[in-house]
Amino acid sequence: MRKKKILMLYDTAVEAEKKYQFQNAKKAYKKIVDLYPDSSEAEIARDRIVDMDALSNEKRLYRRIDRNAKRILTEIGIDFSNSSPLMDLLMEADAIELESDHALFIPLKEDYIDYCLDQMPTDLDSDPGENAFGTGATPPFLLREGRDDLAPASHSEFEEIVEKAIEFTDSLGIFSVPVATDKSVTDIESARLMDSFPDLKMTHTRNMSDDEAGFFSGREDWLDGTSLVTSLTVMPSMVEPFLRSVRLRNTLLLLDLTIAGSTGPLSPEALLTQVHAQVLFMMVLAQTINPGLTCVHGGIPDVLGIGGDLSYSDPSQPLINSAMARLNMWITG
Repeated sequence: MRKKKILMLYDTAVEAEKKYQFQNAKKAYKKIVDLYPDSSEAEIARDRIVDMDALSNEKRLYRRIDRNAKRILTEIGIDFSNSSPLMDLLMEADAIELESDHALFIPLKEDYIDYCLDQMPTDLDSDPGENAFGTGATPPFLLREGRDDLAPASHSEFEEIVEKAIEFTDSLGIFSVPVATDKSVTDIESARLMDSFPDLKMTHTRNMSDDEAGFFSGREDWLDGTSLVTSLTVMPSMVEPFLRSVRLRNTLLLLDLTIAGSTGPLSPEALLTQVHAQVLFMMVLAQTINPGLTCVHGGIPDVLGIGGDLSYSDPSQPLINSAMARLNMWITG
């Protein structure tokens, strides 16, 4: 009976951790230590109590980032003044805060932001899980045997890559466009080849025709990577591709690759806040057009190396992206 009570408390603590309810987990761990100090579970619980306080402080930071990201949208705004389609869309939805006399750009109404975010699904049927292995961040070109120059993949080489991905389906959960291809392979042809992979796949439809982009409509096993905002300003060239993807009901991967010290601030918290705000703006637009459309937060803050180039091997890169992922999981769902 004693062991059963200990295990029940321990399971309660672990379950609270899984839900990111760290103070609830701390209470359960503390009960184990107070009531059963000599148990093996109490030895684990003592360490976890300290961890729960650290995680709670981290979660508090992410709550502040989420709150300030929304304040950017309501108090500073996003500059889409040169895009009549977006202006017409948000004016018709009564989303713009017309009474603001201090916003730098075009602010949105706070209640409208909350309304749109509440429309979004928080689950993806094809989600392979938190620690799924994927093909992201691969070199864009192939280094062929016996040569020292880099070249895009041919049709046959791309087919071989797809076949290899399918071979490792048991361990590979996410298949993104792996390499650049030569002119013998179009974007839609790459996607049709990748479609043989049974799990989650990622591509971009910007350069596809309307019919080709419609291939991904309503499919949760495909993410359509798209972007719209940089430096709090809408990119004119991305407006039509973005709106088309939304109207086709493609499952969206909303990308933001803001770079610290270049298109974004150097402070980690400020960088996360800007990236989060820009992705939230894309989410609001998507829900304005197609309420209930599945959107995946693709905020991927980047850092520059010492030489001024993107440095994916810099320790700061995985650290800032881990923080972005925790913000998404712990706070926004």
